[in-house]
Amino acid sequence: MPELPDITIYVESLQRRVLGQELRALDIHTPFLLRTVDPPLQSVGGKRVESLRRIGKRIALALADDLFIVVHLMIAGRFRWTSAPPKPTRNRHVLATFTFSSGTLTLTEAGTKKRASLHIVRGADALRQFERGGLEPLDINEAAFAERLRSENHTIKRSLTDPRMFSGIGNAYSDEILHRARLSPAKLTSRLTDADITRVYSATQDVLREWIERMRDEVGDGFPEKVTAFRPEMAVHGKYGQPCPVCGTAVQRIRYADNETNYCARCQTEGKLLADRAFSRLLKQDWPRRIEELEG
Repeated sequence: MPELPDITIYVESLQRRVLGQELRALDIHTPFLLRTVDPPLQSVGGKRVESLRRIGKRIALALADDLFIVVHLMIAGRFRWTSAPPKPTRNRHVLATFTFSSGTLTLTEAGTKKRASLHIVRGADALRQFERGGLEPLDINEAAFAERLRSENHTIKRSLTDPRMFSGIGNAYSDEILHRARLSPAKLTSRLTDADITRVYSATQDVLREWIERMRDEVGDGFPEKVTAFRPEMAVHGKYGQPCPVCGTAVQRIRYADNETNYCARCQTEGKLLADRAFSRLLKQDWPRRIEELEG
């Protein structure tokens, strides 16, 4: 799922292309995408784009007459841009086309699970329904970060990815942040020391800013075409079985539902292997407790 760095680059790229431009038409190609009926779809046609912003993992386009289009890409949704007018298509992955005076923005979604959503709302009050209450991680100081992190007792992984706690951090960048901070994803926030808080705050700032700058350099004046949660430059996320770039130990994982947490046992858990909720139950007493057992 695109997270804070990815959404930031999408917004910046769209600002260069559609800010101040007329949205001539918004065509929905599949009925599940549009989640609102009032204001009607036709109301956004002919309206000028006045601003764009990120709301958590959503992108909001502010139009004239106090109208807003809010898009959540979910896991597999992506944007494509072309300076040419839209062409008729039967591609089942195309969910919507936004026709601007400057070009065409296409919303696609790979796979069969259609989860992306588009809302049309009127007024700032209606827009607030998409704000989950999470703090913007790059806009707060360490004291505010610590207060929010300690406000509830959860694993640090869960707290970082909870949109009510922090805005825009998901599975991928929480893995990278915790590896940089050398902290276990399973450590409870109530057990974090002041030194732990400092490390994870610094890691959050550094990892998110580094990836925003990396993506800016990669995209340049173009449009982001390779938005993915699995990047070869990442330290641990999506790197199960591959060597940790710090110590060389094979990266481990915890699998649950559709998600996977990746971590380095030597760098983050003092050599302890965290229980996989499915596989460790299957193996029971044969489940290795430490990285040395697994390597042996």
